[in-house]
Amino acid sequence: MSALISPVVPRTAARRLGWVLSDAWVIARSNLIHLTRNPAGMASMLLFPIVMVVMFGYVFGSAMTVAGGGDYRAFLMPGMFAQTMAVGVTTTLVVVSTQATYGVTDRFRSMPVSQSGVVLGRALADMAGSALELAVLIGCGLVVGWGWHNGPLPALAAVGLLLLLRFSLIWVGIFVGLKLKPESAGASWMLMLPLTMIANTFASPAQMPGWLGALAEWNPLSATVAACRELFGNPGWSGGSWAAQHALALAIGWPLLITAVFLPLAARTYRRLDRV
Repeated sequence: MSALISPVVPRTAARRLGWVLSDAWVIARSNLIHLTRNPAGMASMLLFPIVMVVMFGYVFGSAMTVAGGGDYRAFLMPGMFAQTMAVGVTTTLVVVSTQATYGVTDRFRSMPVSQSGVVLGRALADMAGSALELAVLIGCGLVVGWGWHNGPLPALAAVGLLLLLRFSLIWVGIFVGLKLKPESAGASWMLMLPLTMIANTFASPAQMPGWLGALAEWNPLSATVAACRELFGNPGWSGGSWAAQHALALAIGWPLLITAVFLPLAARTYRRLDRV
C-alpha cells in the first residue's frame, strides 16, 4: 500500500487537496479489503439489525401500539434504520482504538501520507460499510411489509438524513477511539444501546413517563427517526412538542453540530498522538 501513497507533499492548495483525497481513497480501500477478508465480522455486522427487526417486529410487536394508529412494523423500521446508523459508531471506536494500540496508526504516521487522508479514509470506509448495512436493512423492511409512500425523492432524502447522522458519529468514534484502549472501546455498545432506546425508536415519547419522554424527544436520534417517518410516509412521526414539530430541521442541525464539534477534535487528537 505504501507504494500507492504520494511520496511528496504538494505545495499548492489544489494539489494538496488532490493528495489528501488520493491517500484517503487508498486507505479507505485498504480498510474495505480488510473487512471483506473478515467474513465473520461482516456477517455479524449485517445480521444484528435483521435479528433486531425480527425480535421487535414480531416478538414484541404484537404487544405494541402506535400513537395515532398504524402498523407497528411500519413505525419500527425508520427507528431501526437510525439505530443501526448510531450503533455503527462502536465499529469506528473499536477499529480506531485497535489500530492506535497495535501500531497501525504509528505506521501510517511514519509514512509520507497525508494525516488528513488517514482520518478521511477511515470515515469513507465506515460510510461504505454503513451504506451496505442500511441497504440490507431496507431490504429486510420490504420483506416484513414496510415501505415508503411519498415517492422516491422523499425516500432518498430520508436515506440521506440517515447517512448524515452516521457521518457525524464517525468523528465521535475517531475522537473517542483514539483515547480508549480496545477493551474499553469494545464495551461502548453497552452505552450506545440504551441511548438509542431512550428515543422514539421503538415507542412514542408520549407513551413514556414525562421526564423520560422529554429526554427522548430531545435525543438527536429522535429527530432523525421522526423526519424519516415523515419523509417515508410511515405512522407515528407527528407530536405536540417543539422538537417533534421541527424534526426535519433538527435532523439536519444535530449532525452538523456534532460534526462541527468532533471533526476538529478528531483531527487535532490524531495530529497530537506523538505528543501523548
